[in-house]
Amino acid sequence: MSSDLRRRAILTKLKNSGEVIIGDLVQEFGTSSMTIRRDLEFLEMEGLARRVRGGAISSLGRSFEPPIALRAGTANRVKENIGRAAADLIHENETVIIDVGTTTLELAKALTRNLKFTAITSSLQIASELSTKPEIRTIVTGGVLRTGEMSMIGNTAENTLSSFNCDTVFLGVGGISAENGLTEFNLEDAQVKQAAIKASRRCVVLADASKLGQVAFASVASADQIDVLITDAEPNNPVVRELEKLGVDVIHVEQNKKSEEK
Repeated sequence: MSSDLRRRAILTKLKNSGEVIIGDLVQEFGTSSMTIRRDLEFLEMEGLARRVRGGAISSLGRSFEPPIALRAGTANRVKENIGRAAADLIHENETVIIDVGTTTLELAKALTRNLKFTAITSSLQIASELSTKPEIRTIVTGGVLRTGEMSMIGNTAENTLSSFNCDTVFLGVGGISAENGLTEFNLEDAQVKQAAIKASRRCVVLADASKLGQVAFASVASADQIDVLITDAEPNNPVVRELEKLGVDVIHVEQNKKSEEK
């Protein structure tokens, strides 16, 4: 397991239980205590954890959103695989919304140059990536710049999306579960996502396995509003099974199995 993926897993444990024990992490990840201590030191330097004797504790709540720099370096190959699978769902002359996020950015990168369609996005990073593909007509929503995410939020962004009739929205989320549906860390971001879903005939969610079963601060949509989930989670994952019972079509991609242990 790569250091980025392991740190994300530790961060998830901190958020869920409020604390982690070094000995437990050593056993779970099959690595040395020194490696785990370095991971905890890194998370503390990022302001994500506070080290204590024998482990670390967290002060993170459901409204806490991991920095985009940390998310961008996490499970890259998994996100690339999810992005490629999502790109295959786009067809000639369609109009799609590509949501903000590190996984949806991989979708933008995976798009072929010869596919002509219209893409609408509130993400400046995704718009920049799409600008290298002249066959794609790109529309960027206005709005208030959310500097940490380089995305547009607010009434202008929501109203822009509401004025379109789109084929598909490709959505990134903070958490997904059958009970709580789609959730996000930031309320204004969640409201933009709600407008995107309402403007689209089909909702495709891009979420790596770490997002399944997680519940973030703001509600986006109920689980029955999801048409397709693209994930690296195993078919027997409890959340996957629950979503399939609700009629969600789940597309499984290959997990990131290559080790980058340093």
